[in-house]
Amino acid sequence: MSSSTVLGYPRIGPNRELKRALESYWDGRTTRRDLEEEGARLRAATWGRLAGLGLGELPSNTFSFYDQVLDTAVLLGAVPERYLAADDPYFAMARGTDGLAPLRMTKWFDTNYHYIVPEIGPKTVFTLDAAKPLAEVREARALGHETRPVVVGPVTFLSLSGALERLEDVLGPYEELLAALAREEVAWVQLDEPALVTDLTPAQLDAVRAAYSRLGAAPDRPKILVASYFGDLGPALPALAATPVEGIGLDLVRGSVPELALDGKTVFAGVVSGRDVWRTDPGRALEKLRGVRADRIVVSTSCSLQHVPYDVAAEDGLEPALVARLAFAEQKVAEVVELARLLADGAAVPFDEAPVAAASVSQEARPARSPYPVRAAAQAGHLNLPPLPTTTIGSFPQTGELRAARAGVVAGALAEDDYEKLVEREIEHAIQVQEDLGLDVLVHGEPERNDMVQYFAEHLDGFAVTKNGWVQSYGSRCTRPPIIHGDVRRPAPITVRWSTYAQSLTDRPVKGMLTGPVTIVAWSFDRDDLPQRDVVFQVADAIAEEVRDLEAAGLSVIQVDEPALRELLPLRAAEQPAYLEWAVAAYRRATSVVADRTQIHTHLCYSDADQILAAIDGLDADVTTIESARSGRRILDAVSGYSRGLGPGVYDIHSPRVPSADEVEERLAATLKVLPGDRVWVNPDCGLKTRTYAQVEASLGNVVEAARRLRATL
Repeated sequence: MSSSTVLGYPRIGPNRELKRALESYWDGRTTRRDLEEEGARLRAATWGRLAGLGLGELPSNTFSFYDQVLDTAVLLGAVPERYLAADDPYFAMARGTDGLAPLRMTKWFDTNYHYIVPEIGPKTVFTLDAAKPLAEVREARALGHETRPVVVGPVTFLSLSGALERLEDVLGPYEELLAALAREEVAWVQLDEPALVTDLTPAQLDAVRAAYSRLGAAPDRPKILVASYFGDLGPALPALAATPVEGIGLDLVRGSVPELALDGKTVFAGVVSGRDVWRTDPGRALEKLRGVRADRIVVSTSCSLQHVPYDVAAEDGLEPALVARLAFAEQKVAEVVELARLLADGAAVPFDEAPVAAASVSQEARPARSPYPVRAAAQAGHLNLPPLPTTTIGSFPQTGELRAARAGVVAGALAEDDYEKLVEREIEHAIQVQEDLGLDVLVHGEPERNDMVQYFAEHLDGFAVTKNGWVQSYGSRCTRPPIIHGDVRRPAPITVRWSTYAQSLTDRPVKGMLTGPVTIVAWSFDRDDLPQRDVVFQVADAIAEEVRDLEAAGLSVIQVDEPALRELLPLRAAEQPAYLEWAVAAYRRATSVVADRTQIHTHLCYSDADQILAAIDGLDADVTTIESARSGRRILDAVSGYSRGLGPGVYDIHSPRVPSADEVEERLAATLKVLPGDRVWVNPDCGLKTRTYAQVEASLGNVVEAARRLRATL
């Protein structure tokens, strides 16, 4: 029988146990030992379930208390000195402390998972700390499971850190890790190298050859699986094949079956998608498996299953016809096991004959908006804002009372009218707080929204929303991506009631808050029967209807966020222009329906916005707000001379620390060195949903004070 495995598995717990354990520890309600015990329980449950489903080879070291890249930095001793004195250096790097800013965070390739970017300099000393992977090997063995430890590989780790020149220095600790695992009698180790599916420079290809020639030549080591995913390996495949590594992982969902014969290698063939929730067609999967030429084939997932929810069986509110098409992590493991059995038996399985949908996209032409200078003049006269106008990104803290009330409505324990009165009180509170602080452009705080994508999915045709389909975004932050399964339409206005209620409470402009079409699709599980462009355009038409209605209701500022614009960017450069062309067109399709005096804002966060600045400019938004507090000079240097309103974030909302007015003023002053004062907006990096009101009021008070100080100098 062919063997089977997965490259990773969800780690947050079927009921988000890890989220609760982390937040309890961070709040001081439990100890680090309590956290470690919960982690051990979750790992034991995962290994037990994978073994129970019949999986042939189990991974370990895929569990993390925050992020696997941060774990690798700790493994290699790459902890910046300033964090060593913190009570908990690991979480200080991830979240910051009162006196320390956290490390930078950005998206993991083209996913909605965020990783912590290691800080590697010429003086960084790499020293192995293998306690975590070794402990998990022993932990699993004590439970009766032999495992394959998983670690981010050296080329990807250094490429993501911008420090590939340190390859020779980091390979020593990797060799020591291999030797330590060999002493534990580990049979295989998995080194994850997703960077190999990107466009590699000659230096990076040389690094691949050098790294795996050296590690493969280590005298005492387990067998090495180099696992890559999210696309084709391209020229990295023959480079890897020429090294002594025993195993190569191929993504055969997003990539193709290679023509190269991989003699002498074990191929871990990823034919079950780790990125979507659709059932695998066994006939097509077997065709791919039988097309691989290698000494041995292990049936696998295309990537880690951390990107999908746990179990379809936990959903009791979805239509049966939809459920029959779905596979979450548990079902995907069963698919891998079954495919290995079918491959070994030589079974003939026909292809599924699923119908291909026809696009249903309006062909209505959209008139172009007036040039920006014309719009800017109209908006200045209409809004009458001061220099360096202050605002926030949209959401305000979601209180425990609000979350409990929302759950009460779903459970039928709270009347809808009572819930709506609570939402109105929350909006009143958010408006009052902003007026008291002196913000210039206000938001209603989004108390009615559970999530910036799910809320819209609940009000649009063509979407299904799960009850327990949680997926980790970063740390303790989890989302429930909706499932797009049909044509998207807006049956009725979605946000108008709450936005107009907020505007009725104040004379200051209130932003209507919408999520953009690219982001709604990117942060959902997309259809598998329609081109993504067509789905995005359907959503754009629905958002355009909402934009029209907000303007007609009296909203003069409308924000349509596109934080996922960079996220969907193809990993290969040759495919990027076509994507950016239709993604920008979709945004303009959604926002070009307003008059010149209506100001359109957009927002992008933790998405390497500097890499797609031309596309951001193409969105033609009047004001763009972007993450900047963690990215610093990278963003400011890139946006020098930007021709529209721009708000580089002045503080990081993902950290609980409160920035001082002096710190904010310093960041604003740096911005004013590269942008004219009449185009600079003052705002946090992202929404404030995950913070407390005490943190928000203190932070925004300092933001307003810093803006006031600098206005006097303009």
